[in-house]
Order: sequence, then structure tokens, then C-alpha cells
Amino acid sequence: MQTINKILLVAACGLLSACNLIVFNPKGQIATDERNLIILATGLMLLVVIPVIVLMFVFAWRYRSTSKRARYSPGWASSHRIEAVVWGVPLVIIVILGIVTWRTTHSLDPYKPIASDNPPLNVQVVATDWKWLFIYPDLGIASVNELALPVHTPVSFTITSDAAMTSFFIPALGGQIYAMAGMQTRLHLIANETGQFRGIAANYNGPGFSDMHFTTQSQTPAQFEAWVQRVRQGPLRLDQQSYAVLSRPTLGHPIQHYASVEPGLFQVIVDKYEGMNKARGSARQAARADNPLGEARSSDDVR
Repeated sequence: MQTINKILLVAACGLLSACNLIVFNPKGQIATDERNLIILATGLMLLVVIPVIVLMFVFAWRYRSTSKRARYSPGWASSHRIEAVVWGVPLVIIVILGIVTWRTTHSLDPYKPIASDNPPLNVQVVATDWKWLFIYPDLGIASVNELALPVHTPVSFTITSDAAMTSFFIPALGGQIYAMAGMQTRLHLIANETGQFRGIAANYNGPGFSDMHFTTQSQTPAQFEAWVQRVRQGPLRLDQQSYAVLSRPTLGHPIQHYASVEPGLFQVIVDKYEGMNKARGSARQAARADNPLGEARSSDDVR
């Protein structure tokens, strides 16, 4: 009996701890819209699931072998009212879900910029074994396993991988998108609150997967500017040589800052896998001729 009580206690603790799931406690507008979509879709589906479960027990009790109240109708063939409910309710739910899915697919498109009075912050993300590199091309700085961003400011992520495919995910801010070698994906997020949020690799990519997470610092504009100045005062510079060392496989890599970044480094990382996009090789060569510094371009060049 004591063993059963312990099992029930552990199960109850697990259920209570699940009440604070970060997906249902969003800190950004995109995450809030995604949470509302999950709740709406689940609620609509439960309109069918819950009555079916309840009726299963009602029918089992009402038509049990010892029941004297259940009507016996061996000649019964069909009921238009039952048919209307069985087919009509699911049809209405499917139509509603279809309309909601159509609208949210466009409104929550990860490539769609977020409307805001504040200009977006551009961040280039590189997934390596097993760490995250964040390059701020407009600020000329970079960080490893730490993402700082100002609150109420849209962030435009350009994401790639220099290793196995993985997935970039900040549950508190919403969105999840793959990082793939030789390709660029886009993601737009915004934080509505200040705080520290966890970012993860949401796709298994090797033995260092469990340690491949990062800290997201949502800060006031003044705090973000102070963070930028602190990073710029550091001694490290990120160029192709230092990146070659950084990209080597490591486990539990600490937070690291780079006071300056070689221009166009992100595009150099993408172009390491140029053989994967041979059809666009001539276009890249023409772009390099017009852009000798190799400054990063939008993901439309490689999509």
C-alpha cells in the first residue's frame, strides 16, 4: 500500500509541475499566438472527443445485459438526427480548423517580418557541434551560447548549420525552425517581457545534443546597449581562423564573446557547402564580384 501511495504522489507531482510548461507561459507575441492556436485547436477537437468518451460509458451502462429500461428495437435501421450530429459536428469543426489554419499559417509565417515601431535587430545564427554562435552583423560583435536582445524589438534571425541538421527553438518566444548546412532559414521573434529564457536544439544531432542550449537575455534598451559595449571591450576577434577553432566539436561550451567579427563570415560558412547548391554557383560568383567584402545577404539568395 505504501508503494502505491508513493507512485500516486510522484504522478501528482509530475502533473503539477507540468502546469508551468513554458509553451503555455509565453513571453513573446509569436509564442502567445501559437499558444492560443494550440488551445483553440485542442478545444475544438475535445468537442468530439469528450462526448464520445462520455457516451461510451453511458451506452455501456444503459444497454447492459441486466438493464430493464433499455428499449429493444431489432427493426431499427437509421436516424436522420443521429446522422446529422455524427456528420455535421465534425464537418463544422473541420471547416473552423481549416479557416483558422489558413489564417495562422500566413500570420505566423516564420519568414514574415513583425510589424513594430522599433527597427528589427539582425542576428545570424550558426549551429555547430555542439554550441550556438550568434553574429550581430550590424553591430560587428558575436557571442557563443548567449543571445541578448532588447525587449519590444523585432529580431530577424538568419539561421544555418556548420554540422548536422538541428532545430533552433526558444520556447518562451515561440517558433521553431531547422538549421541546415549550406542553407539559410529565417525566423522573426519578439520579446514582450524582460527576463532570461532558455534556447535549445530541438532536433537530436549527436552526443552533445543534451548540452546544446543557450541563454536568451531579454533586456531593456539601456541594458542591451550596456551588454553590447561590454562585449566590444573584450579581447577576442572572430575571423575564419578563430572560427575554425571554435567550430571543433565540444561539450558544454561556456558563454563566449567576440568584440569584432570578420565581415561576411556567416556567408563564408554557408558557402563551405556550395557543392550542395551547384545550380546557384554562377549566381554566387556574380554576387561576390559585386560584393568583394562578402557581406551577408538575405536568405532569398539561397532558398
